[in-house]
Formats: sequence, C-alpha cells, structure tokens
Amino acid sequence: MSETVALKGKIVGMNGDEAVAFAVKQANVDVIAAYPITPQTIIVERISEYVNNGELDSAFIPVESEHSALSTVLGAALTGARVFTATASQGLALMHEILHIASSMRTPIVMAVVNRALSAPINIHCDHSDVMNARDTGWIQYFAENVQDAYDLTLQAFKVAEDLDVLLPVEVNLDGFILSHSVERLEILDDETVAKFIPPRKAVYTLDFNNPVAHGPLALTDYYMEFKRQQEEAMEAAKGKVDEVAREYEKISGRLFTKLNTFGLEDAEVAVVVMGSTTGTMRYIARKLRKEGKKVGVIGVRLFRPFPDKEILKAVENVKVLIVMDRAVSFGAVGGPLFMETAATLYGTDVTPLMMNVIYGLGGRDLTPRDAEMIFRRGLKILETGRVEEKKIWVGVRE
Repeated sequence: MSETVALKGKIVGMNGDEAVAFAVKQANVDVIAAYPITPQTIIVERISEYVNNGELDSAFIPVESEHSALSTVLGAALTGARVFTATASQGLALMHEILHIASSMRTPIVMAVVNRALSAPINIHCDHSDVMNARDTGWIQYFAENVQDAYDLTLQAFKVAEDLDVLLPVEVNLDGFILSHSVERLEILDDETVAKFIPPRKAVYTLDFNNPVAHGPLALTDYYMEFKRQQEEAMEAAKGKVDEVAREYEKISGRLFTKLNTFGLEDAEVAVVVMGSTTGTMRYIARKLRKEGKKVGVIGVRLFRPFPDKEILKAVENVKVLIVMDRAVSFGAVGGPLFMETAATLYGTDVTPLMMNVIYGLGGRDLTPRDAEMIFRRGLKILETGRVEEKKIWVGVRE
C-alpha cells in the first residue's frame, strides 16, 4: 500500500472495523474478550492477528457469548486493566444485563458497536435499534460519521472512560457495512504519539487479594438512589471531559471532535438533525440546495449520551423548521429516540421551531439522494405553509 506523509500522521486505506482495531492496538489494551457477530467480526479478527503476531501484548480471550464477553472485560477492568470488546445487534441485546452492571460498577470499558438491526425478522444490515435499546444503561455513546471518526473516537474513548471524574463505559458506534466494511481514506497517528496521549491506566480501586474491597455490593432502599445519583453526576462530568479530551486530541491530530458536526447553520431556516453515516448524505444534498438559494442546514450528532442539550439549543436558535431523522423506532411513542431527546431539549425554551420526525433506513434500507432531497423539500414546504401536516413520516418504506 502506498502511503503519503501527512501533516499530523500517515495516510492509509482502511475500513471502519480495521480502523477501530488499529486504534485498540495503539491504545495498548491489556485484555480483549471476543465473540464474533456480523458486521463486527473483522474488529476482533484483526486484534487477534495483532496479538498473535506480537504487535500487541494483550490477553485475547475468546468466549462463548456476548454476555460472557462483557462479563470478562468487566472483571478485568476491576483489576485495573485497560479493556475492550465489540459487538452488534443481538450480541448487544444479550449483553443488556451486564451493560447496567458495567456502568453502575464504574468500569471504564470501551466497546465498539457496529450498528445492526435487531431481529425479528433476522437482518444483518444497519440501523440504530441495537444501541437505542441500550441508551438508558448508563454508557457514554459516540456516533461515527465516517471511518476517520471511528478511529479518532476509539482513541478518545479510552481517555474519557478512564478519567477519575468519569469512570464510565463508552460505546463507539459505527454503521454496519456502510462504515464497517467500506474502505476510506484514514489518517493514523504514530504509536509514540498515541502512547503519550493515552498513558497506561492508573486505577484507584482495584481487586487486590492483599487489600480486599467490595465491588457491586447489595444496596437496598437506604443507598441505591445514591449510587444512581453518582452515575448521573459522572455522566454530567463526562460532558466537559469529552470537550477537554477533544481539544487535547486536536493538538496531536489537527482534527477537533465537536459534539455536533454542523453545516449551513449561520442562516439556515430549515435544518435536519441526524446521526451516523447519513450525516454526510444530508450535507451533500444541503450543499446542492444551497446553490439553489435554499437556506438549509445539517446538524450531525456525534455524542448521544450524555445528550448535548446546550449545543443543540444553541445550534437551532434561529431555525424555523427542524426535521429530526431516526434510524430506529420507539414503538408506541410520539417519535423516535433522537426526535424525543431534541423535542425535550427545546421544551420550555424560547426556541420553538416547527418539528417533524423522519423514520428511515431500518434494516439497511437505502436512503437515496432523492429521498434526502425530498426530506429537505418537506421542510421547505412546512416553512412556506407554517403547518406540520404529519408529525412523523416513514421514508423509503413499501406501501
């Protein structure tokens, strides 16, 4: 592979799964527990090659299920180890019990979730139903727009998770097949730079036979709420830590991670809120429409938990029509998860755009440029009439 020297790193071609695996190698992870599931499998395959080839000095533990994978890295994290695992879809669903335990025991696990639809019917392609099923389990949740994001966010995730004011597990989400299996231009940092950015973990409370401590004790009515309040306070602390780590990462990479990746909001009257790889599609169409004189914009949400409420409020303060796109369904609710979070953020403020929810892309259904343009034009129609005739629409579904 030919490589070009870049300002801050080296340019290579990798798919999203490989980019995550390479970041894990550079982070010098101590323990990896692995169970394969499409479309995540490439991540743990590559890591196993690094371990086998001697490029990564780590314990690589194949387990019998995703439940065991998360349980294994949880136990390892309690010993003070830096840990990683990866999963998707049904695997994340099988982990659900341990997701809650990992966050409440304050274990700084980093896990890549290669987003895939939940069964039934069985489907191996992308939507966000798997991670939305886990949105209230107490994990920090990043969303990658492209392969570069997948690499950058994985490195930043370790530093955020292991901070003593946070100590929460982190999910790095990347769209199945769209990012996981697509090769893109990737700028990687050298190993020495990453080693300085993520020094060895310094754990405070660890499992130690010589100095025994209790983890995950019984807490009934007298203390349970205090544990939950502390988790909430840690999540609030994570908001500032995410920004702090992003600024530090910018110094070594030249790339600044912001909670929102915005386009055209300086004068946008109609804006779309979206997560994941679809952000790029919507930005492409927005550029086209702006050439026609349409004042449209895009808000790509890169951090879903903790939800960037203040940033959302600031971003949409002058927007008149707001369209929120969900690649997941919250059955029986007034809208999808991202729509409800956004609406709750704006409730009770002076920022009152007309809002519409779009459900799209379930089970990997393509969102075509034509569909994307139609979504914007629906917003422009609302702007013209001042009315939202349908609060929630499904785009691309067979009638």
